[in-house]
Amino acid sequence: MRLALFQPDIPQNTGTLLRLGACLDLPIDIIEPCGFIFNDKAMKRAGMDYLNMVNCRRHNSWQDFLNFRQQHPDEYGRIILLTTHAEKPYTDFKFAPNDIILMGRESAGVPEAVHKFADSRLLIPMNPNARSLNVALAAVMVIGEALRQTGLFPHTS
Repeated sequence: MRLALFQPDIPQNTGTLLRLGACLDLPIDIIEPCGFIFNDKAMKRAGMDYLNMVNCRRHNSWQDFLNFRQQHPDEYGRIILLTTHAEKPYTDFKFAPNDIILMGRESAGVPEAVHKFADSRLLIPMNPNARSLNVALAAVMVIGEALRQTGLFPHTS
């Protein structure tokens, strides 16, 4: 299981999700360009001292990410896009251990070409009067369900 962030805009959300990755042994992929300078200073507040624990890979572009995925098929499986433009709720989806949960930009989601490339598109059921959840909150909800289904939560002694 992996979490991929497509051109993230907000360093606090990215730092929060990097911390999530560290705590849950969940690899994170950052697909650039980011909407901020990606450095320790930008990540420090939300990521705190967890940043050195996270397995994070940065990709220069969507195409670089796809090329890397193709070279590592055991680690990089289906691309599961979280989007408000989907019809299927994540609660009705069967996750697989090597799925990539893809989050779009906070400001604009993902381009149509990325939408079309995704193997599945999922939404979080919510109040129809609301536009969307914070990207970090949405990722946490879906990652929690995906890890539960696949039994991939880290084991405690």
